[in-house]
Amino acid sequence: MKTLSRYVLREHFGPLAFSLTALTSLLLLNFIAKRFGDLVGKGLPWTVIIEFFLLAIPFTLAMTLPMAVLVSVLYAFSRLAAESEITALKASGVGMGRVLVPVLGAASVLAVGMVLFNDQLLPRANHRLRTLQTDIGRTKPTFALREQVINDVVPGRLSIRAARIDKATNRMYEVVIYDFGDAAKRRTIVADSGDLALVAGSGDLRLVLHHGEMTELPPGDPGRMSRLRYVQDQIVVRGVANSFMRDTTDDFKSEREMGVCEMQAQVTSAERDRVRERELAAAQMARATTALVRGRVDSLRAPVVPERGSLSIGRVYCDASAVVAGWFARSGSGGDGPPTVGPVAAAGDTAAAATPLGDTAQRTVPVAAPSTGVDAAPTPTPVSAAQMTVGAASAGVGVVLDQARMREQSARAVEAQYSVEVHKKFSLAAACVVFVLLGAPIALRFPRGGVGLVIGASLVVFALYYVCLIGGESLADDLKVPPAIAMWAANTLFTLAGIVLFVRMGKEGVTARGGDLGEFTEAIAERLRRLRRRPAVDASPRTA
Repeated sequence: MKTLSRYVLREHFGPLAFSLTALTSLLLLNFIAKRFGDLVGKGLPWTVIIEFFLLAIPFTLAMTLPMAVLVSVLYAFSRLAAESEITALKASGVGMGRVLVPVLGAASVLAVGMVLFNDQLLPRANHRLRTLQTDIGRTKPTFALREQVINDVVPGRLSIRAARIDKATNRMYEVVIYDFGDAAKRRTIVADSGDLALVAGSGDLRLVLHHGEMTELPPGDPGRMSRLRYVQDQIVVRGVANSFMRDTTDDFKSEREMGVCEMQAQVTSAERDRVRERELAAAQMARATTALVRGRVDSLRAPVVPERGSLSIGRVYCDASAVVAGWFARSGSGGDGPPTVGPVAAAGDTAAAATPLGDTAQRTVPVAAPSTGVDAAPTPTPVSAAQMTVGAASAGVGVVLDQARMREQSARAVEAQYSVEVHKKFSLAAACVVFVLLGAPIALRFPRGGVGLVIGASLVVFALYYVCLIGGESLADDLKVPPAIAMWAANTLFTLAGIVLFVRMGKEGVTARGGDLGEFTEAIAERLRRLRRRPAVDASPRTA
């Protein structure tokens, strides 16, 4: 059986490597083509351009690995079926479930590795890529002039035209400079020749003009014109060419630049804010109701906020990661005993970090009661003071409730935003296993499908999967669908389809003479003909 497992995996390795390389290259070229204009013509070092390409690979690889798994499974199993190797295995008593075991095991290993890749490497690469794009965007292109063309030195402010430029000496001839820096005062400078130079280390352009004249229209008097002749003039234009500089102070991270535990901390914090605002609104309503019914004002009840967030895949992963990290830390330091690991908490929350695993303690957050003009107390007050307190307690309840609902809605949006990204990292990794379960029965059902089956089935599955993924993300961000359902719906549907096909796997074509796509279409046509020939049922009531 070990020989069989190695053989089946070896049949998948070649198609997997080829499809992964091809798909990654195509998507990477598409990404680079969209941003090619931001790279060329800016005098960037070749190391920066190579770094840009390398940092774009992890994002592309995270999308293409599940695709490559499906392509390799379709190709490998259709080839095994077309060459009657599946028939030989069945004749030897080897079931198709046994053939799928090593492939599912390898896909599971890929899924675990992809989870770690999406959690550790991908966010760091996305962050460096974004900062690199920002640095490149701040870099102005290296200054260069073309002959017989009006060159924009500073767009909308200064333009230069030279009839001829000596590249060796940077000497320009028959120079015309158009200065539009001042809208009320237009200047035109003409020179027989001029020397062009960039000031070292500053990016400033220095123009030394020889034997020319300057024409200027004075402001407020368009009927006059002043003309100044000169033998030599010098013009300095600031910041024409800026060299590439890296910004090392950019610490901002979007959700795509965070690891799972960083985003889970944001989810936990947003969930606490949401619960706090809901409880506070309920406390305000109960307080106002008590004031109107009983004629007294009770103290504002502080909302009870859960110490930890609700159970989710991100929380389980982060707790497990903390346990493993603590175990490795103790193993490396020579200490003994299990590590004490706390749950994932938001930054600056020391109380949550001290809570042991499995603890369901509640935290009471004190909330200052709104000013009512008198001291709010649970005991009744005199009538006149009570009337004043009741009025003050019930006057702004509607405004307070509206504000609490707005803050709760904002917290829900933040919670959904980060929850979507957490679930996406795991759902994309799990797609490797789902596509194996779906692709193998399709390939065995149509052994003569060949490359057409691989391309056609892959395109259909990819389109449906990513449409569900993108649509689910939009619905979750709009708070119409829970993030877990939105991100796992595609995996669930394809898993159910794969299970159904796996159960019916014994009905596939077993030789190279059958099981092509034509057989599939013929079966559908035959089923439709049977439905049309089925006699109609008489539903009229019968009489005795």
